Order: sequence, then C-alpha cells, then structure tokens
Amino acid sequence: VGWWVGGRFLLALTWTALAIWMIVTPLPGTPAFVAIAKGWSLLLVGSFGVASIMSPRQAFFPRALTAVGMSFAVGFALVVFASKRPETVERAVRAEYTRRVDSWLADWESVSKTREWQEITRDNPGMDSLARESSDRLRQLPAFTVPLFPSILALESLAVLALAWGLYHRVSRARIGAPLAPLKEFRFNDQLVWGLVLGITAIAVPTLKVFSIVGLNLLVFFGALYALRGLGVLAWFFAPGRLMVALTIGLAIFIWPLLGVFALGVGLGDTWLDWRSRPRPTT
Repeated sequence: VGWWVGGRFLLALTWTALAIWMIVTPLPGTPAFVAIAKGWSLLLVGSFGVASIMSPRQAFFPRALTAVGMSFAVGFALVVFASKRPETVERAVRAEYTRRVDSWLADWESVSKTREWQEITRDNPGMDSLARESSDRLRQLPAFTVPLFPSILALESLAVLALAWGLYHRVSRARIGAPLAPLKEFRFNDQLVWGLVLGITAIAVPTLKVFSIVGLNLLVFFGALYALRGLGVLAWFFAPGRLMVALTIGLAIFIWPLLGVFALGVGLGDTWLDWRSRPRPTT
C-alpha cells in the first residue's frame, strides 16, 4: 500500500520478502492451528490492503474494523465452500489450547520437583495449595476460551494492525493515513453500540439460545472496544502524568475486573453524553 502511494519499492520488496519468510517458516503447534494462523494472517493483511486502497482517506480504526469484518466473511465462505464445517476449526483451536496448557503444566511439574520450590512450600504452606488450585483452573481454561476464539482473534487482529500501522509510519516517509492518535482521543462510530445490543439480546432472550455463542462473542468484542473507549475518556478527564499512568497500571494489574467494568460503563456513557466535548475541570 505504501508503494502504491509513492513509497520506496525496495522497502515494499523487503517487507514482502519478510512476510513470505514468516509464512514458510515452521511454527510450534498443532499443524491445523498453524495453518489457520498463517491463513488468517494472509487474509487479514490482504483485506487491510484492499480497504486502504479503496478508502485512502479513511482513518485507521474504520479500515482495521473493515479488514477484520472482510476477513471473517471470506474465511467463513472458504470454510463453507471447502465442504468443511466450523466444528473443524473449533477442534483445531481446542487441540492447540489443550497442547499449550499441557506444555505449561509439564513445565510446572518439573519446577515443583526442584529443591528450591520444596523449600518455598515448606516455609509457606499455602503456596502449594495455591499452585494446585491454579493448575486446576488452567486445565479448565480451554473449555471457556475456545467458544470465545472469534472475538479474541478479532481483538488481537486490531491490536496487531495498530502495531503494524505505527511501525510502518516510523520506517517509511510515504503516508498511508494519519498517525495513531493518543488513547485519550480514541473514539469510533456510535452506531457500533448496536453490536453490543445484539450480543446482550442473543444471550438474554431464551428463544435465541441457539445464537448464544455468537452473542457472547459480540459482547466480548464490542465490550472490549467500549472499555478501551472508556479508558480514553478517563485519560482525557484526568490528563494523566507519570503518577496517574503508574496508578492506572497498578489498578489494571490488581483490580482489573473492577476497572474494566467501570471503563465499559464510561465508554457506553460516552456514546450519548460525549464527555470529551465538555470543558475539562481545572480544579
């Protein structure tokens, strides 16, 4: 896309070669999941390139959102026309998640047999029971995370596109759009609230139980976006310096569920109240 708008051909060739190298390089994991990961990567960047060429004046977030939507649409069509069922992808994801959990538990088992760990548990009896409880919860993790794979994948895709966008504008002089704005300026079209409404409806209405997994994914995806928007409002409101940034990071680490719910409420309220259009308090 950068070359299309007048960027250096050598830079485009270099990054294309790097992308090809990453695609052909073997990755750890189950073969089916690795194939899905590589195929999704190609589909995502191709869709983002098409969106950038078709709407060169559009801001980053609408382009990225369009690219993710196009990728899901094309990916679903490929699964259908390839005479495969969505359960095939689900099995691949479940197998990969289970492999990762088993690998982590095996590493932890080897650590728990070391003399250092035995000394720690002897001095702190509660550590051993806490470690076993954490291991039991980790074993249950794939059952909860596999149904949410589409929403997690969409959020990760937006994050990696934002990273690539920022990296591109540091290494190339050819602008393909405005640089990413600070978090305090993050906002999006208010009509996206209907995605959250649809998710809540699919979960809450008993007659729509067949769409509960779809609704849960919509709720996670759009809920995360509105929570991020809420954090942007809070960043604007407090005009944070280093102390406020450190405090926010501390809250995110230790009481992240409470902070996430609060940020979600603030983000949703911003849809109607538009907090950042009001004067910022000075005292």
